Amino acid sequence: MISEAFQNIVNQMTDAFNLNFGVIDYNGLVLVSTGREPVQEVVDSFIYSWPTNEDVAIQSGYIIKSISNEHKYEYLVYVEGVNNDSVACCKALAVAISNVRFYYNEKYDKATFMKNIIFDNLMSFDLHQKARELQINAEVPRCVFTVKTDKDTENESFDVLSRMFPKKDSDFVISMDKENIVVIKEFFGTNIDKQVEKTAATIIDTLGSETMSKVSVGVGTVVNNIDNVANSFKEAQVALEVGKVFDTENDILYYNKLGIGRLIYQLPTKLCEMFLSEVFKKGDINSLDDETIITIQKFFENDLNVSEASRQLFVHRNTLVYRLEKIYKITGLDLRKFDQAIVFKVAMMVNKYLISNPMKI
Repeated sequence: MISEAFQNIVNQMTDAFNLNFGVIDYNGLVLVSTGREPVQEVVDSFIYSWPTNEDVAIQSGYIIKSISNEHKYEYLVYVEGVNNDSVACCKALAVAISNVRFYYNEKYDKATFMKNIIFDNLMSFDLHQKARELQINAEVPRCVFTVKTDKDTENESFDVLSRMFPKKDSDFVISMDKENIVVIKEFFGTNIDKQVEKTAATIIDTLGSETMSKVSVGVGTVVNNIDNVANSFKEAQVALEVGKVFDTENDILYYNKLGIGRLIYQLPTKLCEMFLSEVFKKGDINSLDDETIITIQKFFENDLNVSEASRQLFVHRNTLVYRLEKIYKITGLDLRKFDQAIVFKVAMMVNKYLISNPMKI
């Protein structure tokens, strides 16, 4: 237990500082001390006035200092007295406790272990050895969800997701930055794909209602071995990136449903530019006005059916035919012909990809 490691630090520092000091957790539980603990009213005052900066503070005749991780405050060290020796002892104790906590998390914390997996920081042999040490099942279905919010709600969103996935031994919530959080979830039973869809929808609904922010979720494929969790994570990231370009209307983006957009996203921009220049020899696709673009999209949505597309566009059939002829004169592609329609559809997606300014060469 980490408390035992903390107690060793306190025991060693007792020889150097003839003071009363110790460590409490965020719930007000005194984990370790030199013997004489603060009364409950004093401990409560520590919790109430928990210092949120990196410096020491004075409270109820004690010097106190908080120790936090990436998301929240975890521990608080206290030293009785308000003189220089108390300040020095408090700072030294805080450094020692922080170092022990970091080492403990690296060695024993399951969430840290999973974070190292998605960042490819572990070799396969070390990965399985560590999984056995932490008693993590290496061969169960898992899926990675990358959650992106439209504003800085990191702490709030992390807390909400942590409550949504309380099984700390099997489901993991990992903060990436101020806008991105990763969820790694285990699945069991049948219809796992349906379970994945339900989980993604629940994330969207819960975060949207509790944080009042727009949320997008990238979903990787389900993997059956812990070795492939990093791949699912990368797929979830790609799903968000590709969806941002090609599927802006959906909040949930599945890697295995990205279609041709996933292929285009992997192409070098130079190759895409060459493709557009070869396809549109007569004119630039960007010369088409908004009305024409809407006409093209509706024509594609109705499987190149002129009658149905014209009905949904509220125009006469001959008007739609005229517009298609106009597109042919500008681009050299007749959208009424299946092969040329496919080329045009791909070209529109490639152009959209280039407009998104991808950071590629």
